[in-house]
Parts: sequence; structure tokens; C-alpha cells
Amino acid sequence: MESVKKNFIYNVIYQILLILLPLITAPYVSRTLGANSLGIYSYTNSIAYYFLLVAMLGISNHGNRSIAAIRNDKDKLSKVFSAIFSLQFITCSIAIIAYIIYTFLFCKENLLIVFLQLPYVASCIFDISWLFFGLEKFKITVTRNILIKLISVLCTFIFVRKPDDLWKYTLIMSLGTLFSQVYLWKYVKKYVSFKWVGWKEIFSNLKPVLILFIPVISYSIYKVMDKIMLGNMSDYIQVGYFQSAEKIINIPMGIITALGTVMLPRMSNIIAMGDKEKVKEYIRVSIKFVTIIASAIVFGLTGVSSVLAPVYFGEEFQECGGIIALLAVTVFFISWANVIRTQYLIPYHYDKVYLYSTIVGAVLNLIFNALLIPKYKAIGASIGTIIAEFSVMIIQVIAVRKKIKVIQYIFKYVPTIIIGVLMAILVGYLGIIMNKSIVTLIVQVFVGAIFYCSLAVLFLKITKDELWDMLIKTIKNILNRKKNRKQVVELK
Repeated sequence: MESVKKNFIYNVIYQILLILLPLITAPYVSRTLGANSLGIYSYTNSIAYYFLLVAMLGISNHGNRSIAAIRNDKDKLSKVFSAIFSLQFITCSIAIIAYIIYTFLFCKENLLIVFLQLPYVASCIFDISWLFFGLEKFKITVTRNILIKLISVLCTFIFVRKPDDLWKYTLIMSLGTLFSQVYLWKYVKKYVSFKWVGWKEIFSNLKPVLILFIPVISYSIYKVMDKIMLGNMSDYIQVGYFQSAEKIINIPMGIITALGTVMLPRMSNIIAMGDKEKVKEYIRVSIKFVTIIASAIVFGLTGVSSVLAPVYFGEEFQECGGIIALLAVTVFFISWANVIRTQYLIPYHYDKVYLYSTIVGAVLNLIFNALLIPKYKAIGASIGTIIAEFSVMIIQVIAVRKKIKVIQYIFKYVPTIIIGVLMAILVGYLGIIMNKSIVTLIVQVFVGAIFYCSLAVLFLKITKDELWDMLIKTIKNILNRKKNRKQVVELK
């Protein structure tokens, strides 16, 4: 079994690649297609995403958790995989048929773009990432994404040249997702074999899958519904602004998401073994880690937002700066909730807490979106998202307060939040006194990173925090490995 650290690194790469390579094309695509065409893509993709979401139900989390719990028993592993995938095949087939009906009977505009999202929807039937996550085989998924995403980026630069090429961009992104899921199937036989399972075994997964599906669909309301509501209550240009701002936020969030994805199967396995003390230790360290990382993300993005938006996306996207600064606040709430959800609620099967928190978040998001979007447009949608993410986090924190001292861990790291605020002020001032250019942005990022890292490490050393000990140990291990390699080379 591969170590948590190694899997974490693999999954950081995995999560960032899901967003980073398309983001590399964002300055080019935003200038080539324009805010309106980009908004049309985002709007149609959001609708397609809902079909895919309904198709997958809560299979990703349930499959991940189930595989992790019994991965040491090859025969049982194959049976569980076969039962869960059979259910997935049924639900995805229904969703694909439903999307085709929607496209040709109910879609009144942008018909071609909507139709070209079909491969994206169809990709759900091949999505078995949950198998490899449960087995903690993250290297395979990383390899898959490197290959497919690089091809997608290359095709975008070659074939997308003008606003009328929106259909080409849609097809490239849609087929890229489909091929990335199909690619994983070449490794399946190495870990599991298909077993004949009856209807009883297949549908025994339905209840836990549906329970986990409700939080997923609720969560998607304030992650995807924003764009659909913006498209209906405002215009496609505002959707383009909001989508672009979200892309910026999602890049550093890949680190937080990676931690949750790696720890969910590990915690499920530890809980199955009955080691409660190890569970508490992992959660304590994770809360501290995400707080220090989130502080850097939130205040770093806030400080550079006014320069980042026009320099990266183009002058047409100037308004994205304020949206980025607002959405950055949600990184704190998402980070803390991610640890609670993936390392405690889901592994311990406390699905109802997860369920209630996301339902409340979804309802609040819909209410505030309906109130704020007509007047404040993308800014209103951002405020609705902040309220939703905060409500989800606070409900989960309250629910586990007797088991996990989340608030206590967070308060110990308030100094890192203060350091972050000072960093935001510093890089923001640099943005004011310098011109809005790529040079200014590079200077802001460099100065901000040096400032935050230096003071944060100093704080860890002064307080003799366990993260300081872990940092020193990691550095020593790296140096020892280099020393050993050097000795081996000299002997040869």
C-alpha cells in the first residue's frame, strides 16, 4: 500500500490537472471566444453536468468507501465492484437517454452546443475512478489525466481560432472527459474481475447511494446552479465572469480537495480496523494543515485579484477581480468542511449530518441567489455562495464538536490568518503603485509567497508545533535520500 504522503502528492497532481490544463487555455479561449460564447459553453455544460450528476447519484463516495473497507479480500472486492458498477451502468444509461430526449425535444437555443455536450454526459458510464481511489492507486489516475488533458490543450490551441469555433471547443472538452474515463478500463483486470451478481446485491447499494446523492445534488446547487440562474436571470456575459473567477479559485483548492480524496479511503480502512486514536491524530493534523494553506490561498488571491483578472483573462474580464476576491473567502469554509466530511462523516457513515448541512446550504443559496442576482448579477451569486458554504461548514462543525475539537484547532492557527491579512495588504499595495501587467502579477506572487511562508514557518518554529516537526523530518528525509543516491553513484 502506498503512503499517505505519496498518495497526497499524486492526488494534488490529479486534482490540479483536472483544472490546471484547461486553465492554461483560459487566457487564449477568453480572448478568442469572448465572454458571451464562454458563457454559452458554461451554461450548457452546467445543464449537462446535472444529468451526469443524477446518473452517478452518490456512487463515487459510496464506491470509494466500500472498496477501501474490503480491499484486502480479492474475491469480495470483485463482487462489491461488480454490484456497484452494475447499478452505475443502469443509472447512467437512463441519464444518457434522458439527455438525448432533452436535447431534441426541449432545447430551443444553442442546439449544436447542447448536443456536443453528450459525450461529456456519456462519460459517466465509464467513470470508475472510485475503484482506484478506494484502492489508493492514485498514480494511475494521474497518468490518465496527464495524457488526455495535454491532448485537449493542444487541440484547443490548434482548432479554436474565433468565436464561431465554440462548437470545436465544446467537442474537444467533451470528448476529452469521455476518453479520460475510458482510459482507466485498461487497468481494471489487474485489480478486480467481473462476478455475476443478482438484482438483490445490485440494489442493496441503492439506499446508501441515494443517501449520499442528496448531499451531492444539494452541494451542486451552489456550485453549478449559480451559473444556470445567472444565465436565466442575467446574461451569458455574467456567467462568463463567474465561471472565470471560479476557475481561479479552483486551482489552489486542488490541494485541499486532494487531501480529502486521499484521506477518505485511508480513514475508512482505519475505522474498519478500529483504530480511533489514529483517526483523531489524522483529523487534528489535517485541520491545522488546511488552515495554514487556506490562509495563503484566501489572502493571496484577495491581494492580487484586481491585477490578476485583466492581466490573465483580458480587459473584458476586469469585473472578475471583485468576484475572485469574494469567492476566495469560501476557501476557508470549504477546507474545514472537507476535512470533517471526508475524514469523519463519510467514513463513519454519519451521512445524515452531511445530508442536512448540504440541504441547508442549497436552500440558502437558492434564496439569496434569487434575491441578489437580479440586482447584483455575478456579485450577488458570489455572496450567495459564501453564505451557502459557511452554513454547510458551521452545521458540520457543530455536529461533531463533541468528537473533534475543530474550533480549538482553528483558533490555534489564528496567527497564520493575521499573517495572511498582512500579505494581502502588502501585495494589494504593490498592485496599486505598479501598472497592471504580467510583471506586476509575478512580483506580487513572489513577494507574497516569500512574506507568508517566512512568517508562517517562523510561527510554527516558535510555537514548536507538530507541523514544524513534520516539516523538519520531511526535509531530513529528502536530504538523506539525496545523500544515499550520491553515495550509490560514487560506489558505481
